[in-house]
Parts: sequence; C-alpha cells; structure tokens
Amino acid sequence: MTPVIGRLNRRPGPPGARRPVRLGPRHLGRAVAAALLVVGAVISAAPFYWMVVASTRDNSELFASPPPFVPGGRVAHNLVELQESIGFGRVLLNSIGIAVVYTVLSSLISAMCGYALAKYRFRGRRVLLGVVLATMMIPFQVLLVPLFQMMASLGWVDTYQAVILPFLANSFGIFLMRQAFLGFPDELIESARLDGAGDLRIFYRIVLPVVRPQFGALVIFTFMTQWNAFLWPLLMLNTEEKYTAPVALYTLIGQSHVDYAGLILGSFLATLPLMLIFFLFQKQFVSGLLGGAVKG
Repeated sequence: MTPVIGRLNRRPGPPGARRPVRLGPRHLGRAVAAALLVVGAVISAAPFYWMVVASTRDNSELFASPPPFVPGGRVAHNLVELQESIGFGRVLLNSIGIAVVYTVLSSLISAMCGYALAKYRFRGRRVLLGVVLATMMIPFQVLLVPLFQMMASLGWVDTYQAVILPFLANSFGIFLMRQAFLGFPDELIESARLDGAGDLRIFYRIVLPVVRPQFGALVIFTFMTQWNAFLWPLLMLNTEEKYTAPVALYTLIGQSHVDYAGLILGSFLATLPLMLIFFLFQKQFVSGLLGGAVKG
C-alpha cells in the first residue's frame, strides 16, 4: 500500500507544466546520425553550389584569392558566349534526341530479353544467361577498335545510328528485368494464353505493368548512361552540328585557353535534366533496383 499512497500524495504540477524529457543513449545516437547526415548533405551539395557561383563569374574571378562564394552577375554574358562558341542549344537538343531514342529502344529490348530468359523454357537458356552476364565483365575500351571498324565498314561514321545502335542490348538491363520477371506468377501467363491472348499482348498488357518500378529504374539508368556518354560519341561524330553536350563542352578546353566559366555553366545546365529526372522518379529508381535484387 505504501507505493500507492505515495503516488496519491504527490502534488500535481502547475497547469500547463511539461514533464522534463530525459535524453537516453537512443536519442544521442539519433542526434549524432542526424548531424552526420547534415554534414554529408552539405559536402555533397558543395560542388553544385560552386558550379552555380562559378557559372555567374568571370574566368579571372575564379582564380582570385580568396575565391568568390556568392553568385555574380555574368550568367547572361556567359550564356551568350557559350551559345556563340558551341551552339549549346543545338547540342543540348542533340543529346536529348539521342538519349530519348536510345532509352526507349534499349529499355524495350532489355525488357523483352529479360522476359524471355525468365519465362520461356528452351535449350541453352542458362548458357545464354551466362553469356549475357559475361559481357558485363568485358571493358568498354576493348570493344572500341572493332566497333569503330564495323561502323566504318557500314558507312555509319558521323551518324546518329552509330551512336545509338551498337549498345541497345544492355546486359545490365537484361539481368535486371529478368530478376523482376522471375517473381511474376506463371499461372497468370498460362491463364491469359488460355483466354486467347498472344505473347506480345501478355507482355505489354499484363506482365510489364506489374514490374513498373523495375522498368522505371531501367529507364532512368539507361537515360543517364546515354546522356553522360562521351568517348563513343567523340569517336563517331565529326561534325560540330551533330555533337552531343559532353563532346561539345570538351571543345571548350583548348591548348592555350580554357573557358572555365562557360565550361562550368554548360556542365551545370547539362546536369539539370538528370537531377530533375532523378528527383521526380527517385522512388521508382530505388524500389526498382531493390526489387530486382532480392528475387532469386
């Protein structure tokens, strides 16, 4: 009875008073984790902030001591010089067109190949999958010379199809979509076939919408890969009007002069589409990669 009487004899605090919050080890760990995340976010955002500052300054101001830490007022001047030097608007449209066409074709081809390896039973299926995975281990530099000779023999040098077609069959995309299709029930496919649906209709109307997160992740990854491609377009494209954004920005680096302000401004503008796509579809990107990784 003593503990009960002691609780009854306690005097209530003043109205509106709050009990003191006791900080334990769990709260301390969360505070440390939050502080580390904030520091990591600042470190990650620092290069992008410097790109904003440098793109609005003159070349001489970038090497001042101390360097500028606030944006200037030369962004319009730098943008005009960038347009006059490389035709940045045109090369940006070239990059968008090549990236969109490549993304659509490569994503569909990878999805169909992954579906065939996951749901069709044929002789040599495992061997073919092993070959696909083995191609991921071949360095890209090893393929440059034979691919260039092949494109030259076809007369495709300095054409957009030479940039797009050789890499449509993406081994990573095939493996990712195969892992996604493995979790789809075979009974639903057989039921659709009994109802008279063809293979293409089953694939596009029934199977593909179910693996939308994985397919969305593949689309984002493919677009980002083609958008940032530099070495192969540099070898294939010889006309300045056909340059992509990375190749055109490379031409700003001369032997005696480098337009750092224009180069950084162009790099920042070329990064904006990637950032926009990632922020809009980051949930599909993360869930798609994780969903394709956990299925056996």
